Amino acid sequence: MKLETAEVLENGQVTADMWALRLRAPQIAREARPGQFLHVRVGDGLDPLLRRPISLHRIGEDTVDLLVRPVGKGSWQIARKMPGETLDCMGPLGNGFSIHPSARHLLLIGGGCGIGPMVGLADLAVERGLSVVLLFGARSADGVYPAALLSPEVEYSVATDDGSLGHQGLVTDLLPTYLGWADALYACGPRPMFLSLLDIMRRANSNKTVQLSLEENMACGVGACFGCVVETRAGEMKSVCADGPVFEMRDLVWR
Repeated sequence: MKLETAEVLENGQVTADMWALRLRAPQIAREARPGQFLHVRVGDGLDPLLRRPISLHRIGEDTVDLLVRPVGKGSWQIARKMPGETLDCMGPLGNGFSIHPSARHLLLIGGGCGIGPMVGLADLAVERGLSVVLLFGARSADGVYPAALLSPEVEYSVATDDGSLGHQGLVTDLLPTYLGWADALYACGPRPMFLSLLDIMRRANSNKTVQLSLEENMACGVGACFGCVVETRAGEMKSVCADGPVFEMRDLVWR
């Protein structure tokens, strides 16, 4: 983990409600893996007081990209950062996704801003010569992550709630088509998407590995405050920030 003052190199709006920032952060970039996150200080004062956790979107040689959906005061301030400005970043934090050496076909599922870490994982998988299918769900076409920003080797399918682009319905509706093909599954998105994914895997009686990147509100970011705990089937409470954010779906208790 590093504390680094990262310079904003680029900032562009990629959907109606998401901005992508490229930061020069060589110390963080050298250690970063897809699935990890940064804890970003919003301003110099006490309002907002807490840092904001943001998943790593893409990882370069000395840069990292963040995908930000502004939903509150803090995330709006981050999304408005202009090239030349800086962000105080702590990271990379948490664990990352793992790809088993025998895996050749990866199925990635993203919902809303959960597309963020999926793109970085897709980049890594393509770099390793693996086959990747990325499924993405949004409310409508203006919230869909642009296909042009993905590697051309990635097969990309979209679902929208209103049917304005791709399949009309849930992103998990697309899953059965690819479940038999996939060696491993990876997902990031809202809890209802995870519950739908869990139901599909149970009905298919599938024991394939499913790695989830959980989206939780965090305070400290290092597991000290126990403000973002989840219950595991082993009976332990785990901190999403320190023990996650990536967990095996089968290891968690779903109520």
